[in-house]
Order: sequence, then structure tokens, then C-alpha cells
Amino acid sequence: MDYTKKLTIPETVFAQEIEGEVVLLDMASENYFGLDAIGSEIWNLLKEGKTLQEIYDILLESYEVTPEKLKEDLEGFVSKLLESGLVSIAA
Repeated sequence: MDYTKKLTIPETVFAQEIEGEVVLLDMASENYFGLDAIGSEIWNLLKEGKTLQEIYDILLESYEVTPEKLKEDLEGFVSKLLESGLVSIAA
């Protein structure tokens, strides 16, 4: 995964924060997705236009996690977002 890239959020995806967690609605597929606190933090950083490297660095500083575990978890989360059509890789 290229950490220098930014991800874009399609206009058909709407997000609402509820009690510290984000709920996503994809109008194209009419599917709802719920994100836990860390997923919500990643989503908000994506909305700010951060690259994956910037997100990785922020999370590594914020949480007690090994670099390897963070990389594995971040890539898994982003892969699920990509597969679900909730984000795409910016050109």
C-alpha cells in the first residue's frame, strides 16, 4: 500500500458522528457502516486530507502499539473501506 497517497471520499458517502463513533451511509449501495472509536479517528483524518503516512504517524504517537501491528491494522481497515467503495485512492 502506497502511504504517500491520499484517499478520497465519494460524494455518495455520508458520515454522522454519534457519541464519539462514526456511522457511514453509502447512498450508492444504501448500506450503513459503523466505525469504532479508532476507526472514527482514522475516518476523520481521511476527511482532513491526510496521507496514509500522516495517519500512521499520528496513530503511532497516540497509541501504545508496535509499528508492525499498527501497519497491519491500518492497511486492513483501509482495504475494507476500499472494498466497500467508501473511499478511493486519489490520482
